[in-house]
Amino acid sequence: MNKSELIDAIASNANLTKADAGRALDGITRAIENALKNSDSVSLVGFGNFVVKERAERKGRNPQTGAEITIAAAKIPSFKPGKTLKDAVAG
Repeated sequence: MNKSELIDAIASNANLTKADAGRALDGITRAIENALKNSDSVSLVGFGNFVVKERAERKGRNPQTGAEITIAAAKIPSFKPGKTLKDAVAG
């Protein structure tokens, strides 16, 4: 499902216009993005948790030359599904 199809599904399920559903989806994604930028987590009970994980600095290899390189530490977004979502997918 792409963004356009998701907007159509939101509009249908929430009895909204496609324009309103698009604005709602954009608002949700911006809110989650802003929370993660501030190192906050977003918990949607039953659906899951969006969190920021810290990846430590590590050693790696350049695949072209084989030379050892240092891969910098980074903060990465992560999603952990909730029980309700897991159960729905498991069917």
